[in-house]
Amino acid sequence: MKVVLEHLTKRFPGRNKKDKNDVVAVNDMSFEIPDGKLVGLLGPSGCGKSTVLNLICGLETPTEGRILFGDDDVTALPPERRGVGLVFQNYALYPHLTVRQNILFPLQNLRGDAKLSKEVMEEKMLEAARLVQIEQLLDRKPGEMSGGQQQRVAIARALVKVPRVLLLDEPLSNLDARLRLQTREEIRRIQRETGVTTVFVTHDQEEAMSISDVIVVMKDGVLQQTGKPQEVYNDPDNLFVAKFLGTPPINVFDGSVKNGTLFVGEDAVMKVEGVADGPYTVGIRPEAFRVREDGPLRCALETVEVMGRDTTIVSTHRAMQGVSIRSVIGAEYAEGVGGDEVRFYLKTAKVHLFDPESGERVRFTAAEAL
Repeated sequence: MKVVLEHLTKRFPGRNKKDKNDVVAVNDMSFEIPDGKLVGLLGPSGCGKSTVLNLICGLETPTEGRILFGDDDVTALPPERRGVGLVFQNYALYPHLTVRQNILFPLQNLRGDAKLSKEVMEEKMLEAARLVQIEQLLDRKPGEMSGGQQQRVAIARALVKVPRVLLLDEPLSNLDARLRLQTREEIRRIQRETGVTTVFVTHDQEEAMSISDVIVVMKDGVLQQTGKPQEVYNDPDNLFVAKFLGTPPINVFDGSVKNGTLFVGEDAVMKVEGVADGPYTVGIRPEAFRVREDGPLRCALETVEVMGRDTTIVSTHRAMQGVSIRSVIGAEYAEGVGGDEVRFYLKTAKVHLFDPESGERVRFTAAEAL
C-alpha cells in the first residue's frame, strides 16, 4: 500500500502564557512511502516524528494537508477504518492476558461482515505467532517474558489483522544493545516476508540506516531530506543531515576557497572547481582521512584507538568545530603513527562544503586532492 503525505501540517495550541502562538509540530511535509517498503522516519527527539506517525494512523487530525493510502483519501477516516497496525514504544500489552489472548484481541473485536469464526481467529493468531517466532510462548503472560519477547508479541498483535500499513513508534528504545540488534533484524525479516508497507520511527540513525529501504530525515517539523540511506549519507543536502548521519559523526571545520583551492584553516587540502571564493563550512567524513607523511592537512595527534579491523586516530586542528577530529583508517595504515603531529590527505568524495550561514550544501567538482 503506497502512502502519500501532501503538504501535511499539524499545529498544537501554545501553552506559554506570554507567547500564545501555536506550536508547529509538522510543517508542510510532503513525501511518498512506496508500496511494500520499510521507511525509517528519523530525527532528534521533538522533531515531529511521532506526530507524523499519529497523523498517518488517525490518532491526530492534520491542521492542513491530506493523507492518501493508495488512491484513497483517509485524512478524515477514523483510525479503526484505516487498516493500520501500530506498535508502541512501551509494547502496550494487556498484563492480565496471555500471549495468545493478546494476539487474538484485535480479531475478537471485529464486528459485522469482518467478524471471524473461532477457528479462523486461532489460525490467524498461530500464523502471526510463527512469523515472529513466539509460538512456544502462547500461554505466558507479559510479565513472564523478556523485553524482546514482549516486543514480538506487540508486532504479532499488529500484524494479525493483516494491516495495509504497519507503524512502529521507536519499538527498540527499551531494549539493551544486543537485543536491539537482534530485534531490528527480526523486524526487517518480518517486513520482507509480509511485504506490508512499514514506517519505522527512531532517533537512532544507525537503526534507521541498517534496515530501511528509504529514510526521511526531519528537524523541527520540517522534512530535510529523503532517499536511500547510503545515498543520503554520501550526498547530504545540508549540514544538519551530514552531522546527524554517521558514526563517528562527520568532522566539521572552518574553511575557505581561494582561486580554486580549498583551505581548512591555513592548510590547502584540495583543488575544487565551480565554487566562488569565500568562507565555507567544511565537512569531512571519518573515513575520508588517509595518513601520509607529506599530507596537506596537519593535525595535532591526541591518541590512537585500535579496535580490531579499524583504527581511530583522535587529533585536533585550529580550524575544527568541536572537541576533536576522529579519523577511521584501516589498522594496517596506522603503523608508525606517533609523535605530536599526524598528516592526512583526503578522499575527495567524502569532503563536503556548506554555506556557513544557511548550512545548505554547496556542490563542487573536486579536481584533485593535494
